[in-house]
Amino acid sequence: MSIKKTGVDQQLIRDLAGILNDTNLTEIEVELGDLKLRVSRHAPAVHAIAAPASHAALPAPAAAPQTAAPAAPAADLSKNAVPSPMVGTAYLSPAPGAAPFIEVGQTVKEGQTLLIIEAMKTMNQIPSPRSGTIKAILIEDAQPVEYGMPLVVIE
Repeated sequence: MSIKKTGVDQQLIRDLAGILNDTNLTEIEVELGDLKLRVSRHAPAVHAIAAPASHAALPAPAAAPQTAAPAAPAADLSKNAVPSPMVGTAYLSPAPGAAPFIEVGQTVKEGQTLLIIEAMKTMNQIPSPRSGTIKAILIEDAQPVEYGMPLVVIE
């Protein structure tokens, strides 16, 4: 496995994603020394989150997602969704028990933190790419996310 100064070799991630597709697995994890890399495939549930769960607790599988606001139409989702810039675990608040960064119906400004994604034990703030109103939050707190996965809808 090759590590560059900028992070993990992106080709390795693409290769692991290819293995997921070829084998119909939902998750694959590789561990070499101090480096641990997990690539997973999850179908995102389109719903809004009203309150954050504890960051320390593992997310329980949801039987039926509850919607705090109407789901965004498919056309709006592709146009107005903020995609994940990386693979990792998304958190909706800065710490367990803290207020969430955003809520459905809230107005945000360009550059405002929407959520954080933990990747390789580093917390990465995800800024809003534009000003607007939060129409939907498409993930749950402490949910694994993939590169390009829609996270939030801003109109």
